[in-house]
Amino acid sequence: MDAIAILDFGSQYAQLIARRVREAHVYCELFPFDAPASEVLTLDPRGFILSGGPASVYEHGAPQVPSYVLQSKLPILGICYGMQALTHSLGGEVSASAQREYGPASIEVLRTDALLPEQRYQVWMSHGDRIETPPPGFEVLARSDHSPIAVMVNHNERRYGIQFHPEVQHTPRGVEILRHFVIDICGAKPTWNPASIIDASIEDIRTRIGGGRAIAGVSGGVDSAVAAALVHRAIGDQLTCIFVNNGLLRAGEAQSVTQTFKDVLGARLIAIDATESFLEALEDVNDPEEKRVRIGELFIRTFEEQARQLGDAAYLVQGTIYPDVVESSGPDRSIAARIKTHHNVGGLPEDMHFDLIEPLRYLFKDEVRAVGLELGLPSTTINRQPFPGPGLAVRCLGVVTHSRLERLRQADRIVLEELELAGLLPPSELSATRRQECSPFEGGIAQAFAVLLPVYSVGVMGDARTYAETVAIRAVTTDDFMTADWARIPDEILARMSNRIVNEVQGVNRVVYDISSKPPATIEWE
Repeated sequence: MDAIAILDFGSQYAQLIARRVREAHVYCELFPFDAPASEVLTLDPRGFILSGGPASVYEHGAPQVPSYVLQSKLPILGICYGMQALTHSLGGEVSASAQREYGPASIEVLRTDALLPEQRYQVWMSHGDRIETPPPGFEVLARSDHSPIAVMVNHNERRYGIQFHPEVQHTPRGVEILRHFVIDICGAKPTWNPASIIDASIEDIRTRIGGGRAIAGVSGGVDSAVAAALVHRAIGDQLTCIFVNNGLLRAGEAQSVTQTFKDVLGARLIAIDATESFLEALEDVNDPEEKRVRIGELFIRTFEEQARQLGDAAYLVQGTIYPDVVESSGPDRSIAARIKTHHNVGGLPEDMHFDLIEPLRYLFKDEVRAVGLELGLPSTTINRQPFPGPGLAVRCLGVVTHSRLERLRQADRIVLEELELAGLLPPSELSATRRQECSPFEGGIAQAFAVLLPVYSVGVMGDARTYAETVAIRAVTTDDFMTADWARIPDEILARMSNRIVNEVQGVNRVVYDISSKPPATIEWE
């Protein structure tokens, strides 16, 4: 399968570049700029994309374009810092700009080229340095008010540089530029689609597992369901699915998971109620990182015990997806900072006795959903909101107890019911009668839930003073879960949710709505 290698120089948009290339149905992988050549070239790429980054090419220790990239004779597209690094490596001149460009800008196309759409073009800039002199053999295609060289090209060697960011939505036709580069210039065939993902994954899974046996930890979330379905398609009865009810699930979750895996997938399922073990492990734990690590380790220990009972399961299937890997990456992986440890990435114990099978590890959420539909999973499963592996433990801020979890479960159920009845969420388990009241779902809110805060405030209920906890409602819109914006829920729906929570949930007397985007906040509170 044709592929593109993306080298990450520290850009906040690097993952978006990968998504845009995938949207052109071309496979790509994202590598740190200093990844070993052997690792990158194993991909057998048809071309390279150099991402942006925060550095200046003249800073001590600034990232440089690897020599193997320049020696490969393959097409190269440098974006923002990637363009500056390419210029610096090839003998051009880069200097600090007297006027930085951040945000929307307009470029003027000086020479007609298939890479650029029109004479005046709106783009998104984010840079402090600029190109003063292009490298030998390059011609200037466009300029902006503060960048005399906004786009440059060497057609003979198929090397391109663009100062703006084509991967962001604020560059209206940027996707066309990336598509032109990867398909027309690099010659990559657009064969990356759900069917091809499944075929490639099945071949890889069968090669790795052979005649061995595997167990899959399933949580009821989209990722674990699709991962298990994919492995089951590959090895059939060699897979046993294990559902661990850790007591940290949403209302009705355990019953829904059991039905899906037995009735829909036809996979062998073992259900274990380990509620007490998990709550005991979380006793008196406040730190969210510690919660994730303890939950991750106990999951593995539970699976190991079940594997011993099964006899010979040597492989563990997990629904790890690419955003999990990105957010859990540390300074040893690249110059990206660790945001939080995902229980199924950084929270795994070092002495784990399984080989991991992670068929979705390099997929974004929208790709996971597409694969699930191609595998025949019901839309009610595929359209389910993401649910964190540590479950309600990371939505129950502070200590986790039976009573606080039940309080959170009830509030969360009310939030989801009201949003579904308003037509803002896909239909799930509501009765047919009530569902008729819903307007058609149009893909509005991507994720919504309640958070229980260990914040007490004074209230008045029934003429009596109360001193109770606070519930925060979180609802976001997003395409890829790498970035997100808070959902503009109508006031009357927020009012209904607040009224029901305060009246129906014991121990809560105040409800607030989270209006933070990602970044700077994450979607989950912990």
